[in-house]
Amino acid sequence: MEATVLNEAQLELLRMMAAFNTPEAVKDLKQAISDYFAQKADEELERLWDEGILTDAKVESFRTLHERTAYK
Repeated sequence: MEATVLNEAQLELLRMMAAFNTPEAVKDLKQAISDYFAQKADEELERLWDEGILTDAKVESFRTLHERTAYK
């Protein structure tokens, strides 16, 4: 089995995990991480909108978008 090498950021997160020793703390951490990524997604959507890459017409086209793989 091949060993996994962690980078410094991953190691720092593991060190911080020692403080999360209750279910409530883990729940709060999950929420904080979720909020962080939701904020990043909002920022990216805002950037796309400001640059004209995302428009009302583009968003409306998502209503009829079919991305599923056809299995026959």
